[in-house]
Amino acid sequence: DRPGFKRYLKRVPLGIVMVIAPWNYPFMTAINTIMPALMAGNVVILKHAAQTLLVGERLAKAFEMAGLPKDVFQNIVLTHAGTEKLLGSGVINHVNFTGSVAGGRAIEKALAGTFASLGLELGGKDPAYVRADADIDYSIENLVDGAFFNAGQCCCSIERIYVHESKYDAFVDGFVDLTSQYKLGDPRDEATTLGPMAQARFAAWVREQTEEALRKGAKANIDTSKFDMNKEGTPYLAPQVLTDVNHQMSVMREESFGPVVGIMKVKDDEEALQFMNDSPYGLTASIWTEDTGAAAEIGDKIETGMVFMNRCDYVDPGLVWTGVKDTGKGAAMSEIGFHNLTRPKAYHFKVEH
Repeated sequence: DRPGFKRYLKRVPLGIVMVIAPWNYPFMTAINTIMPALMAGNVVILKHAAQTLLVGERLAKAFEMAGLPKDVFQNIVLTHAGTEKLLGSGVINHVNFTGSVAGGRAIEKALAGTFASLGLELGGKDPAYVRADADIDYSIENLVDGAFFNAGQCCCSIERIYVHESKYDAFVDGFVDLTSQYKLGDPRDEATTLGPMAQARFAAWVREQTEEALRKGAKANIDTSKFDMNKEGTPYLAPQVLTDVNHQMSVMREESFGPVVGIMKVKDDEEALQFMNDSPYGLTASIWTEDTGAAAEIGDKIETGMVFMNRCDYVDPGLVWTGVKDTGKGAAMSEIGFHNLTRPKAYHFKVEH
């Protein structure tokens, strides 16, 4: 406070917020921006992925039934070219996009010169580090799930694991054993624990990565012939655990977004940190340890937007969801995510003169 003055800040709406949503978790990823944007007083335009158009229609119907004023939320269907034209028109004030790195670059290019703000959550290659003091059984149970949940089609799924040399053999044996128990099949069958990938071409990419790794000396630890529905040319893909991998292999460098994971042996925290940061992506990383202080110290040096200890593949709406490097920029959820859907406005009144 200052005598004779009244000064304060407000968070005010940005205006028109465009949400370009992905096909995986099609309701949640869209809602994470739509709801705080509406709460902040913005108008929202949703352009959903071509594979999940009904999600946009159902959200529009839900808002209509809830009594949202007409046109405050609009669901539109556009081609890529149409989307780029709208983005370049200058009428959009903020864009939130979840998708590929190439898609993010195309959106940034389309917005050039409009000065619209932008939130991007793009690719990931999320690592896990199992320290010498980790609870091995607990780590195995959670990292297998973190790698293969939703057939690996999660933004923050575990795609590469680094294990301290003292626990490496026991970890690999347990990880392979649990993975072998998965049942690949029709997701409508209650006995199924691993469903298909979203498209056959996505499964083909993971097969290509795996085959390249095997040609370069990796070892496949899962006998995929035991999975009846695992067939070339289909979206049904058996889980695979690769050892004897290195960072010259695509499977340890480029996003897989499918049910394959590589496991490497490391001698200490420093080597693990070096490998975890040897990636163009940076969404989440998880550390498995009984030492909170060590996890915090390692976490400070990891080049990611989020750090977990003794858990992975988890969304906490009270914490910000953000990435670095080619994973993107901006933030969703938490108070920070809300602030990114508003702009600050300052009021400076001289009331005595």
